[in-house]
Amino acid sequence: MKRKDMTQPPPGDGKLFGEALDLCIHLQNDPANPIVRELVQRWRALDPAREAVWAEVVEIHGMAGKVITDRHRAIRARAATTRRNVMLGAAGLVAAGLGAALGPRAVTRLRADQVTATGEIRDVQLADGTMAMLGPDSAMRSDFTADRRRVELLSGMAYFAVAEDAGRPFQGIVGDLSATALGTAFEIGGDAGYLTVAVERGEIEIGIPHAPDERLGPGAWLAWDSDTGRIARGERNPGQVAAWRSGIIIADGEPLSSVIARIYRWQTGRVVIAEPDFGARRVSGVFDVHNPILALEAVLQPHGGKLHRISPWLSVVSTI
Repeated sequence: MKRKDMTQPPPGDGKLFGEALDLCIHLQNDPANPIVRELVQRWRALDPAREAVWAEVVEIHGMAGKVITDRHRAIRARAATTRRNVMLGAAGLVAAGLGAALGPRAVTRLRADQVTATGEIRDVQLADGTMAMLGPDSAMRSDFTADRRRVELLSGMAYFAVAEDAGRPFQGIVGDLSATALGTAFEIGGDAGYLTVAVERGEIEIGIPHAPDERLGPGAWLAWDSDTGRIARGERNPGQVAAWRSGIIIADGEPLSSVIARIYRWQTGRVVIAEPDFGARRVSGVFDVHNPILALEAVLQPHGGKLHRISPWLSVVSTI
């Protein structure tokens, strides 16, 4: 197993902070769920450091709206009315809707049998001999039986060099999109509801709800926006498939929200987009994530977007 770490390690409490933020969000989304409440209590009781980080997260989570509102007041003298409304909307989003924007990441990771940290790329050999590469801040689980091989990407991105086994098709799942192959190499990914698959060699069969199955050959890629139902297709050099393995992100008419979420897998902390319409804008380009902040600026600048750091672990994207 080989591990590549493309970022500096986060501060000592960074991992605990991320876990606590996930639990706080999940508790906010489902406060009456006794399982969630017990999970939080057990996590806090593990050691004093967790209890201290929990208190910090609760405070920051509650202050998020105030921080953005204060930023709004500072620029009110020069901001137009539309910009003021956007910032007020950002305050509401971060204070009340952060959970919906980020999702219960901690719970997702509990379902996985392979996970990676921020900026980490890991090689994994699966039980059938398939070589997988799991992208940064990603999670997957596998289910192999006598007659099938199934790997579900729970978050992030993954590349598979599939071991041949004619009697057991290999199926990669991300969301409601499936990619089935016998012997091939391909990648799948999912960020902000934008699900992608691309073939390096061989052929795969794609399954999408309410759409006919189709086959993709070397260099072909397909993207499905599960929120809008839009399907995009294209061709690229097979050598560019899973370019993230070398620290490169390639976007081709992709929603800005998806590109931001993918780049942020190389950056410690979480990011939320304050204006949903802004996140729906389309982006094309090649971005170097060896320096994720510069990559984010390159994505945002043509659209007038800005990145606001609320804390080392939480950032907000807006147009003001």
